[in-house]
Amino acid sequence: MKDFDRRQLLRGASVIGGGLALSSLLPGWAQSATPGAAPALPTLMGPNVDLRIGHSELKVDGRTGHAVTINGTVPGPLLRFREGQTVRLSVTNNLHEDTSIHWHGLLVPFQMDGVPGVTFPGIKPGQTFVYEFPLKQSGTYWYHSHSGLQEAEGHYGPIIIDPAEPDPVAYDREHVVVLSDYSFMHPHLIFKRMKQQSGAFNYQKQTVASLLAGKDQTLQERAEWAKMLMDPTDISDVTGAVLNFLINGHGPADNWTGLFTPGERVRLRFINTAAQMIFNVRIPGLKMTVVAADGQNVRPVEVDEFQIANAETYDVIVQPTEDKAFTLVAEAVDRSGMGRATLAPRPGMTAPVPPLRSRPRSTMKDMGMDMSAMQAPATAGSGDAMAGMDHAAMGHDMAAMAAMPGMAATPGMAPPKPRGSDVMGDMGGMEMSMRDPQFAPQVKMGPGVQSIAPLPVDRTGEPGQGLESVGHRVLVYKDLFALTPNADLRPPTRALDIHLTGNMERFMWGFDGLKFSETTQPYAFEAGERVRVTLINDTMMAHPIHLHGHFFELTHAPAGYGPRKHTVTVLPGGKVSWDFTADAGDWAFHCHMLYHMHAGMFQVFSVRPLAGGAA
Repeated sequence: MKDFDRRQLLRGASVIGGGLALSSLLPGWAQSATPGAAPALPTLMGPNVDLRIGHSELKVDGRTGHAVTINGTVPGPLLRFREGQTVRLSVTNNLHEDTSIHWHGLLVPFQMDGVPGVTFPGIKPGQTFVYEFPLKQSGTYWYHSHSGLQEAEGHYGPIIIDPAEPDPVAYDREHVVVLSDYSFMHPHLIFKRMKQQSGAFNYQKQTVASLLAGKDQTLQERAEWAKMLMDPTDISDVTGAVLNFLINGHGPADNWTGLFTPGERVRLRFINTAAQMIFNVRIPGLKMTVVAADGQNVRPVEVDEFQIANAETYDVIVQPTEDKAFTLVAEAVDRSGMGRATLAPRPGMTAPVPPLRSRPRSTMKDMGMDMSAMQAPATAGSGDAMAGMDHAAMGHDMAAMAAMPGMAATPGMAPPKPRGSDVMGDMGGMEMSMRDPQFAPQVKMGPGVQSIAPLPVDRTGEPGQGLESVGHRVLVYKDLFALTPNADLRPPTRALDIHLTGNMERFMWGFDGLKFSETTQPYAFEAGERVRVTLINDTMMAHPIHLHGHFFELTHAPAGYGPRKHTVTVLPGGKVSWDFTADAGDWAFHCHMLYHMHAGMFQVFSVRPLAGGAA
């Protein structure tokens, strides 16, 4: 029986029995789908599920380490539900510290969102907390701890919610592909080392040998970057020197294998659960058709490679027609290692594993100094500091906003103002605020702000660092369009700029120059209002930013067809705009690089009034 047939059988069983483990219906399948193949993910069906958080050993490529596990496995069990169900998840804490589970990407009542100190107090040792909520959506999602650094130790697992209506994506077989990073070094020690010394785990720095060989930066460039305390090779904070890159809990030598029959349409559900690493995914010899992003269906787009940031999910269709194996490559964004798996017609087959590509290096564009926005240099003696600048390019975002439905009749918008002036001033009748209308601080240089991007640009049409010239098609955000119209087609009535700030030298991260412990109030919204949020990355690192309890729509598409996402990567020196409808409650908003969040890149979206009229 094929994997797809088993899935169909279990869908029927879930309606009858509920809360059934996959292994209870098909003995042994949850441990090994096919003799000789890699073990499949243990699976639990809704609506009633019991989860136990505890300590276990984890073996990676023959080496054993410690993990925080869910029901004894890394990843935790695959939770399979159906849209429209009301699920009841009982989570028991067998640790000696508090724990929690956040249902990443699920639209749940905020009390069920699972963020200690924001939506509930957490789960004490020895206690059980019951999450209960209706499922309002379908797609590929995941769950993880929001307590301390437990996520880096293995506390995560995948979720699939099957649609109530017929699935618009046709496929014969599917595999869930959970990407992650794992270190035998305790995550608290990793964090301590990074606070003590910038670049402590960057083992890919430029050397004298590379200078003499004419590689990387020139001596003058290195001196200039050193003055700014910037390292162009620090792409991901922690590299493959201390991280192991896993696919479904297996290291590259373990070689997790997913089976197929030639000619089948195979759906691969990719989930990046890594604490710190962004991955570049490709399957040499196979085209991939992207059909969903962050659980939401998109118009199919064929690519050779895509970048998946922490907490994002992508569903792709592949159709291998040859009776041969293919290597699935999840290469670290800094090219310091890779996760490796195999797709094959039979167990035991392998395919060539491509070598790691050359590591990328940051440029002035990653500092927010995009020289492509400049034309000819200013005329000598003109006295015009803006002479030669491409004003049309700088005003592009303003014009795009003016063209939004419902804004065409708005009085003319003022041109962008230089940094340091009232950049949050009135914009064509559109209220501009950084938090509350009465509270609009400016971002200033200081201990928590190492640099400010002088010319941030929209980089959503770019594939990501190191993928600019790989010789094949790489997915970009601007390739994505919603398959069906979005539910709320109202134009935004307010705009909010949020700066992503940090000091790489001191490993300090935050929003608008403040880490979470320094903030005095959350970002404030009214329930039901439409807001355009623009994230401006003033740092030299990419940040995958996640908003709990919501989907937002990226703004590059025709009205109503912006792709709906819950997590978006803001490239260094770049900016990303999205519209969302505020849902009542308190919602976490943070960078999903775990160490960045732990260092302060966390805030709360507070939406009032609550249901029932509470303030």
